[in-house]
Amino acid sequence: MFSVKGTVKLVNEEQVISEKFKKREFVLTEDSSQYPQHLMFQVVQDKTAMLDEVKVGETVNVFFNLRGREWTSPQGEIKYFNTLDCWKIEKLGASVPGGEIPAAASLDTAEEDDLPF
Repeated sequence: MFSVKGTVKLVNEEQVISEKFKKREFVLTEDSSQYPQHLMFQVVQDKTAMLDEVKVGETVNVFFNLRGREWTSPQGEIKYFNTLDCWKIEKLGASVPGGEIPAAASLDTAEEDDLPF
């Protein structure tokens, strides 16, 4: 279990991936160091409603699990993906309704990094 504090930058709409899986993503800006980090988290299944209570610009504490998986492309190339699965969000000293998320398969979207290093 991990946690990080930051400011909510973006809250996306719910995505229905299949009849058995849905997710919702949000971005948190963590700025405790010289270079702010924009971290994308996901909530899945019935926990997507947690984000109905979260507004852009709010400072929150996000509790999450780090998930990783291996994928082999049709060309045989092996790639690795990480997902930050949020299971609890605290804002202004109060918990957003939701509780724990059951373990679920994660779907990722690879995003190019624009950092100069």
